[in-house]
Amino acid sequence: MTARRRIHTVRPDRFFLHKSADIERIKRVGHRRQTPFFNLVWAAGLRPIARIGIIVGKRLGTAVVRNRAKRIFRALARQVRGQLIAGQECLVFPRRQALLARHAELRAVWLAALREAGMLAGKPRSPCEPPLSA
Repeated sequence: MTARRRIHTVRPDRFFLHKSADIERIKRVGHRRQTPFFNLVWAAGLRPIARIGIIVGKRLGTAVVRNRAKRIFRALARQVRGQLIAGQECLVFPRRQALLARHAELRAVWLAALREAGMLAGKPRSPCEPPLSA
């Protein structure tokens, strides 16, 4: 009788920041940008991939409100994941106004802040645009 071998796959580097040491390092050495909807802190990362952390404090509101803010910004982060420059890390601190903003307005401010931070590799394409022809 042969034993079944388990295949362990190496988990890829995470896109979202979770470790408090990484978050504290970015807060300490990072550059800051304030918008009406969020604060952005960015710094060069220690890994060869771009990573984003979403930090929501209790003063934003109840757990339902905080979770909604995290969902909104996770969705925005995933939309630009392929356009982020490798090796950059940033923290996002949502503000209450982000919960009231329309998605298009919030996305425009998000992209402008990332561009100003030098985190975007190129001009973002709209999801409605046809793919680039080769």
